[in-house]
Amino acid sequence: MTEKTVTVKNQDGIHCRPSSEIITAANEFPDCSLTIATDKGKSDLSSIMSLIALGLAKGDTVTVMADGRDEKEACEKIASLFEYHFDFPDAGNA
Repeated sequence: MTEKTVTVKNQDGIHCRPSSEIITAANEFPDCSLTIATDKGKSDLSSIMSLIALGLAKGDTVTVMADGRDEKEACEKIASLFEYHFDFPDAGNA
């Protein structure tokens, strides 16, 4: 198992578009179980509704957990998406 803790940096938190990007990325690793844990609860990254329901806001801490083939790559990719500025990419990701 690989874990990485990151902070949500998107100005409007993890709403529909970021959630869609995260779930799409998680689906690139079919042989890996991906889960996140926060103080708001846990979510299996196979469900966009489960992720959205957490109501993650800017500044929330998320621990990404990956288990299976390519777990290190999967964990890094998913963790980087929680740190991405989806709403203002030019200002926050230059």
